[in-house]
Amino acid sequence: MTEQLSIKVVNAFTASEFISQFGDIAEHSKWVAEKAVLARPYSDHANMVLAFQRAVLDADEHHQTKLILAHPDLAGRAALVGQIADESKHEQRGAGLDALNHEEFEQFHRLNDMYRSRFGFPFIFAVTGAHKHQILESFSNRIGGTMEEERLTALAQILRIIRFRLSARVSL
Repeated sequence: MTEQLSIKVVNAFTASEFISQFGDIAEHSKWVAEKAVLARPYSDHANMVLAFQRAVLDADEHHQTKLILAHPDLAGRAALVGQIADESKHEQRGAGLDALNHEEFEQFHRLNDMYRSRFGFPFIFAVTGAHKHQILESFSNRIGGTMEEERLTALAQILRIIRFRLSARVSL
């Protein structure tokens, strides 16, 4: 991990430097950073996080849906072959999802398929600080939810992911 940036440094970036530095905060959705840069200067870290989160919440349904769909399945096949964003790899590894035994991998795969079949988008869970048992419990609790509940929960989890990722890069 590289040294954390200060808010002063972040505020001094040109718009293109900012987008280059933070365009990957929201999974494959550079538009979030493009909106968040417009809220500068940030008074503090929390204000920066809020700008990114507002960009997501203020987006139209089409952009929110594309953001939700950009997330990988947890412990999915794309993760196994390295076809997910670097931060997703790191986060899933931190939750132990890269070290599942065959039975656990099959359980995640089955739940991912069931969830995606029911809702049409991937199960999203901010895995930072969590372990596989908590994630599996959340899968079980959420799979019976309504479409609207799960869409809102997915967005809430994305907001948490954004906060975790910014906290890793920008000092409090």
